[in-house]
Parts: sequence; structure tokens; C-alpha cells
Amino acid sequence: MNKYITGLYFRLSQEDERAGESLSIDNQRQILRKYAEEHGFEIYGEYIDDGVSGTTFDRPEVQRLLDDAKAGAINTIIVKDLSRFGRNYIEVGQYLDYVFPAFGIRFIAIQDNVDTENRDSNAMEMMPIMNVFNEWHAANTSKKIRAVKRAKAKEGIYTAKKASYGYIMGTDKKRAPVIDEETAPIVRRIFEMYASGISPRRISEILNLEGIPSPAAYAYAQTGQKPKPNVMGLWTAVTIREMLNKIIYIGHMPQLRWTSQSYKNHKRFRKAENEWAIVYNTHEPIISQELWNRCQERKKSVATGRRTKIGYTHPLSGFLFCADCGNKMKLCTSLSRNTGKRLYRFDCGYHIRYGKAYCFSHFIAASVLEEIILEDIREMARRIVIDEKTIREEFILRNAELADKAIKSVKKELQVKRKRKEELFRLMQVAYEDRVKGKMPEDICIGFIQKYSEEQKRLETEIAESETRLTETANTIQSADEFIRNIKKYLEVPELTREMCYELIDRIIVGGSPNITGKEREIDIVYKVDIASVLRHKLNK
Repeated sequence: MNKYITGLYFRLSQEDERAGESLSIDNQRQILRKYAEEHGFEIYGEYIDDGVSGTTFDRPEVQRLLDDAKAGAINTIIVKDLSRFGRNYIEVGQYLDYVFPAFGIRFIAIQDNVDTENRDSNAMEMMPIMNVFNEWHAANTSKKIRAVKRAKAKEGIYTAKKASYGYIMGTDKKRAPVIDEETAPIVRRIFEMYASGISPRRISEILNLEGIPSPAAYAYAQTGQKPKPNVMGLWTAVTIREMLNKIIYIGHMPQLRWTSQSYKNHKRFRKAENEWAIVYNTHEPIISQELWNRCQERKKSVATGRRTKIGYTHPLSGFLFCADCGNKMKLCTSLSRNTGKRLYRFDCGYHIRYGKAYCFSHFIAASVLEEIILEDIREMARRIVIDEKTIREEFILRNAELADKAIKSVKKELQVKRKRKEELFRLMQVAYEDRVKGKMPEDICIGFIQKYSEEQKRLETEIAESETRLTETANTIQSADEFIRNIKKYLEVPELTREMCYELIDRIIVGGSPNITGKEREIDIVYKVDIASVLRHKLNK
């Protein structure tokens, strides 16, 4: 008589917990132990996966059970029913039909009357159907859970497991985030530092030097939640960048940002932003909309602002472009022989890198550029203060005229592309019908359809880009209030700052030196809002 050394396997998923006591671990233990004792099985050990889905076999305790079985420590596995072992009918079938017989393992699912020692039983014949049903149940449950989460997210119910740094979880019905007075000032400071021109890397260095706990370290101190194994508990540039992208800090709640491939594949990936469920104005913001806008403008800026070897970032770094080759100007530095003072200058980056063969020198002292730009900003501010109402009205009128022309052009382009896309669909139908009727060889038909399909995909991308451009163009019909407000505050500013450049300037195009070109040097300051052209227009009147 065979001696059966048994492993008892229990599993309870989060969804099963809602089913109540009938599926609880204690209930399963009682059933399995009673069965083993009644049949004289020796119990080797218990294997418990609590709160884990049965759609995957990547479960710690089921893997330990299988390892013990393959090592010969046990020769019998008992479960309450097949769904406890797994809800993936392909993998369950592989284990029961191939793996367990190869290792001499007996498998028993009590409530389904499945016992692999008796393969001629009706239950064993019905087992494939039961496995398929279990998988269907998993798919259906997954669908219902996603629907519930989607409904909660749209209602503005905060479904996150923990609140974002700067907030604590609310206790109201919707669990709306509540400002954490200890960490919210740090969040504000991070946004203010970034808006002023400090890089995420430098911000993280400052916070680490000051001994301010990172979000992971703070969560561990407050809740005992251990950080991930590869996290050292320090601030990083990645952490700062992630925080700067979170609209939760301006009072909006973005949810359903992550999903998995399917109920079988639990690997998570981030969804496109247009697929998120966002509910606006759900809780108190930590930062103002104005500060958020300044940070977003900085992200879109052409100026990344590289630091020199001594750790200095010039206010104009990244904003300057060569008028002749179009490449960025590079910041150079040296010490004055007379005073020992550090001097800064800009020159064409490609001239420095490749020499005269590519572009000629556009050398200009940084102090000269700073004075020119600062005076231009002051002069614009002075003229706006004198006649703000008229300038604002003329700007809106001129912007509307330009945008109207651009919108008409894009709409015409969209019409042509959409018509061609419909024509391609018709051509693919004709090719397929000709193939069915025998009028066209299969290889030629496949070639035509492949060619049309590729063009159709390309057109879809171009149409999406044009539609985005149309929206952006329409949005340029806006007031200049923010720009006017920003520039007025720099009326009496003593020096040029990087924050000022991020707020007002898009780029600066620097012409060649008069010593080389033989003509007066041109410096074109391109502002983010083109009020300068309105001011020039008023002067020419």
C-alpha cells in the first residue's frame, strides 16, 4: 500500500474575500485536514497564498508546493476545488496531465471529485470543462472589478492605496486627499525651485544635503511601509520629475493611470494620458495654478540649462542660437588675468566644436547680452504700463487674425487626408473582392492590401498630428493677461534671472560680430507671447 505524504494547498484572492466565510483559509483548512485524516494521509505541510489571484502561477506558496513535489518531499496535493489551484485552464491542464504524472504526484480536488489516481471517473472526464469554466469565471470577475474601479474613479473616489507625498488619506466617503502640513511645504518648495531654473538633479541634491526625508523614507517612518529593495531612501532627479508631473498637487484627481495586459498577465504598464480618468477640483491644492503653469512652461522650453564644471548655470544658458548655422550657443568661461574675476562669454557651439569649416565665431560677452535683454524687457514693461488696455486689445485682434489663417490651412489639409483614407479603404475592399472572384492572383492582392494598409496607418498618424495642431492653433486665441502681468513685475528688476528667462523668453538668435560680417550685429529676442510685434506696430503707426 502506497504511503501518501500530503501537501495541503489553500488560496484566497482579494475577490474571494468578498464571498465570505465559505472560501476563507480557515474553512479550507478544516475541509482539507478532515479529508486527509479520514483517508489516512500523512500531512507534510500547509501552503497558503492569501490575497493572490489564481490566474497566475507566479505565487510564492504554490511554487514552494511544486518544488517540494518535484523534490519528492510530498507525493500528494490536496485542494478544496480546482479553482483554488488555478484559474488558467491551460496551465492547470499541463500540471494535471503531464507534470504530476511524470513525478508520480497524486492530485485531489475534493469538492470537484477530481482524483488523478482514478482517471476513468466522470469527474476526470468533466475536468477540462471545469477548468474552462474557472477561467471564464476569472475573466468575468476581472471585467466586473475593472468596471467597479472605473465607476469609482469617475465619481472622484480616491482609489489609491496611499496618498501622494504632501497629502494624507482622507476619512470622508470619497477618501479625498488632505494636505499634510509637514510635507506640503516641501512640495511647494520643489515647484518653486524648479520654476526658478534649478534642475531636478540639483533640487534632489539640496534636499539630501538638508537631510529632508524622501517620500519613501517618510512613508516608512510614518507607516512602517518598507521601500523597494533598490531604493536607498534618498531624493533623486527621477522622484522630482515625477512630482512635477502630478496634477494632484493643483487639486485634480488623476486615476486609472495604470493597467495590466489581461487578467492572466498581471504585468502593469502606464496608460496614455488621454485614457486616464481625471476628476477636477476634488481637494485642496498644494500649489497654485500660476506656479504649475510656470513649471509646465519651463518643461517646454528649449533651454535645458547645463551647469559648468564649477556648478554654475547662466540665466541665458540654452536660450541662445547662432543666426547663421542655427545651432545653440555655448557658454565659455575663463579667469581675468588682471582682476582674477571669472568672465563668461557665448559663442557658436558648432564653431567651437568643428571650427571655421562649419561656422564662424559669434563671440559675445555674457554681460553685454544680459544688459541688452534686460533693457529690452524693461522697455517693453514701461510701454505696456503706459498703454496696457490698447496693447492688450491689439494683441488679441492680431492673434485672432493669425490663428484664423492657420486654422483654415490645417482644416483644408485634414479634409484631403481624410478623403484619401476613405479611398484607400474602398481600394482594399475592391482588391479583396477581385481576389474572391478570381480576378486577381493572391500574391498581387496581398501586396496591394499591404501597400494600402501601410499608407492608411501613415495617414492616421498624420491626421492625429493635424488635429492636435488644430487644437493648439485654436488655443492661441487667448488673452495676454498672464504675459503682461509677468513682464510688469520686471519693470525695475536689477538683474536678469533664469526664472525671468523661463517666464518670458522662447529663444534668442544672435548674429555675427561686426568685425567678421562688416555690419551691425543683430540680436532677435523671441518672446513666448508676441507682444513685441504689437509694440513695434504701434511705433510704426
